[in-house]
Amino acid sequence: MTRPSIYLDNAATTPIRPDVLEAMEPFLAGGVFGNPSSAHRFGREARAGVHEARLRIAAAVGAEPNQIVFTSGGTEADNLAVVGAALAARAAGRPFRVAVSAIEHKAVLAAAHWVEALGGEMITLPVNGGGRVDPGALDAALARGVAVVSVMWVNNEVGLVQDVAAIAERCRAAGTPFHSDAVQALGKVACTVPAGCTLLTLSGHKIGAPKGIGALVVRDKKCLHPLIHGGGQQSGLRPGTENVAGIAALGRAVELAAQEVGEFAREVGALRDEFERRVLEAIPDALVNGAGAPRAPHVTNVSIPGTDSEAMLMHLDLAGIACSSGSACSTGSVEPSHVLTALGLPWDRAIAALRFSFGKQNTMADVDYVASRLPGIVAKVRQLAGVLGR
Repeated sequence: MTRPSIYLDNAATTPIRPDVLEAMEPFLAGGVFGNPSSAHRFGREARAGVHEARLRIAAAVGAEPNQIVFTSGGTEADNLAVVGAALAARAAGRPFRVAVSAIEHKAVLAAAHWVEALGGEMITLPVNGGGRVDPGALDAALARGVAVVSVMWVNNEVGLVQDVAAIAERCRAAGTPFHSDAVQALGKVACTVPAGCTLLTLSGHKIGAPKGIGALVVRDKKCLHPLIHGGGQQSGLRPGTENVAGIAALGRAVELAAQEVGEFAREVGALRDEFERRVLEAIPDALVNGAGAPRAPHVTNVSIPGTDSEAMLMHLDLAGIACSSGSACSTGSVEPSHVLTALGLPWDRAIAALRFSFGKQNTMADVDYVASRLPGIVAKVRQLAGVLGR
């Protein structure tokens, strides 16, 4: 019997969509190869492709075309937002301080630590058990003065959804730039830039575009200091010759994601919900982390007592099932996810967490297969843990 290959790690990356590949083709092998900064016809053709992508993205997220700054991906966009805002504030004599939620992606947390390394300050905003930022802590940070507040729209590990509109309004009232990492939100939940949101991060490879392309929506260019210096492209905020093929891909992928968000939520959400039902039925002591809180439809994070995620991932992979861990492995030791510990989960539950994330290509047959194989894999891992005395 041929081993199936089932991919349930769509929050990590997604396959390139055929429509997106088609949008890239003219700039890869179709003869449109000019530098967008060149004045001749070849440059104008490339520049038109970049402009078309800006129009598509702006229309999809409710921004203006000149507010779209293309980057190499979500990580660069997050760094530009957090560090760029902090440097701009320092240059203007404002507090060299940033506030970020405790469950941010590592790109935001590392950027905030960079601000600390440069002599600034990082404020970590705690969250409740449902992942929502404590409004009192946010207000206290705003009262002290910060260069930027950064709170992700949808958490990448658990799928928890923040009330970004309310956070943005609090920041707007305080006159503070607000940044949201919307990498896991676009195409999964309604994602129009809310009033008061100054900066918004997008990434291509989470929505069917290739890796290495992303964007930062910048509503106020004065609030940012560039991190890269060069020829002055993109208003000087992100200079360098543009990745035209990647930009064209991102434009089409964002357009499709916005158009299909309702369909995605219904179809993929049904798969996720049935998967959770089947898992909880077959493994009664399993726990869905974040259950009961607002979540995006494509992610489930499940803790299975008596296992550890590292062993589970290995056995699932042997069964042809790809998912990811709620833990980070480093130097031979397994540490619990910072997201899960910030949510208040105990060590043993955090260390036993797995993330299954669904995409458009998944089917109910995938759910059937994984749900049927999971109990046997759990039993094997638990037995091995008992033998090893874990």
